[in-house]
Amino acid sequence: MKLEVTHQTVYRYDHPIRNIVQSLRLTPSVFEGQKTHDWKIDVSDGIKGPGFRDGAGDWIEGWTIRGPATEVVIAISGKVETRDTAGVLRGYREVINPLAYLRDTAATTPDEALREAAGSVTEHRDALDLSHQLSAQVADRIAYMPGVTETATTAADALKLGQGVCQDHAHVLITLARLRGLPARYVSGYLHSTADGQSHDAAHAWAEIHVEGLGWVGFDAANRCCPDERYVRLGSGLDASDAAPIRGVAAGQGAEELDVAVRVEEVEKFQSQSQSQT
Repeated sequence: MKLEVTHQTVYRYDHPIRNIVQSLRLTPSVFEGQKTHDWKIDVSDGIKGPGFRDGAGDWIEGWTIRGPATEVVIAISGKVETRDTAGVLRGYREVINPLAYLRDTAATTPDEALREAAGSVTEHRDALDLSHQLSAQVADRIAYMPGVTETATTAADALKLGQGVCQDHAHVLITLARLRGLPARYVSGYLHSTADGQSHDAAHAWAEIHVEGLGWVGFDAANRCCPDERYVRLGSGLDASDAAPIRGVAAGQGAEELDVAVRVEEVEKFQSQSQSQT
């Protein structure tokens, strides 16, 4: 599938900000399931710093904005050629040991209800089957409902509420997998459409579970599937905060307002030099 992505994030401040330093994890991953073409990242009035590939295999760019600034616009555009790898992250280069992803964070610390949910799967053929069943558990227990949770909502909170968005599904699945001894991590990216064909107008998130013999396998409990050609993978981390596509520090005082617009469209064909970072 050939996908064209446009993603704009606008930060507005009610008082001018003196200086802003940002770390952007907004370049698609390099693996067998996707190839990137014409990918561009632009930060209004920004100075681009050096880029590097971190231990998790993600490409990170540093940007600095020297104020005073009352608005910062981060604009991403490009094309990605994708193919279905049945959720398996093949040909991906990273150096972090998967066992590092057994560590809990504030967002994924288990409570008794999460422990009960993890232990409710008593019969499974192997680790892959267990992972699928845990993902199904999450889908059954948490209804997709925008607006009822927030950025700080934890896995325990989401399970208790029984509602949430893709971030909540991913956090709960990560917690259940870790409780069963399976390394798991949070993945940020884009989704062209949901399983029923409806367009998806926001950045997306899912979980990856490390399965012995296969490596990292993606599970999108929110859509009851594994990532396929409709998905564009950006980066990963222990939880949503750790995997955030945009992280930064602003010097100054004042309230911040955020607007995000994402569009992912299928295109018939495109020709360009593919992008690769080393």
